[in-house]
Amino acid sequence: MKYGEFKAPKGVIKVELLLSGDVISRISLSGDFFIYPEEALERLESSLTGVKVDFDNLMAAVKKFYQDTGAQTPLLTPEHWVEAILRAARS
Repeated sequence: MKYGEFKAPKGVIKVELLLSGDVISRISLSGDFFIYPEEALERLESSLTGVKVDFDNLMAAVKKFYQDTGAQTPLLTPEHWVEAILRAARS
């Protein structure tokens, strides 16, 4: 299991990651950030499963998550999530 953290403007994003080659097979996101509604975090994790770990694919998946769910993450952008995941993948 790979692990990474990223200090975003509003909290730390912690990522636990299991890869199958360069594709996410399992991901767990946690930290001291806010996400509304709370259950949206599980949907974000689900939307990232099966995604190739590179900037473009991760960014597309995270942006689609925001579009599809209307989730709110105050002071966190898709770039913050992607950076946290990439850090975990490099660990």
